[in-house]
Amino acid sequence: QLVESGGGSVQPGGSLRLSCAASAFALDFYAIGWFRQAPGKEREGVSCISPSDGTIYYADSVKGRFTISGDGSKHTVYLQMNNLKPEDTGVYYCAAVAKYVFTLPIAFQAHEYDYFGQGTQVTVSS
Repeated sequence: QLVESGGGSVQPGGSLRLSCAASAFALDFYAIGWFRQAPGKEREGVSCISPSDGTIYYADSVKGRFTISGDGSKHTVYLQMNNLKPEDTGVYYCAAVAKYVFTLPIAFQAHEYDYFGQGTQVTVSS
């Protein structure tokens, strides 16, 4: 089970930290990704951690602003989002798949993941 939290409404330039509680998943063996979906748009990959060596991937649109991290002892993955922009608005989902080595571009393909959370809404607006 994956449970996201931490979404909300912020003004442009603001920050949010999303959490993904992944209690049933050993983070050493599952790739964890963050996706988002804006109204009328397809779900897109935002960030991902590959468990083999901790390699992290970011979408170009969020590089330098978002940071993904994990706490294995808490089975939780975080997405720190800074300098938020209106185009970051959407429902954010965390996802998991039992892949030890995970690389782009498949790491950002939603159909490659076996589990998704219910999502948390992020709204960036002035």
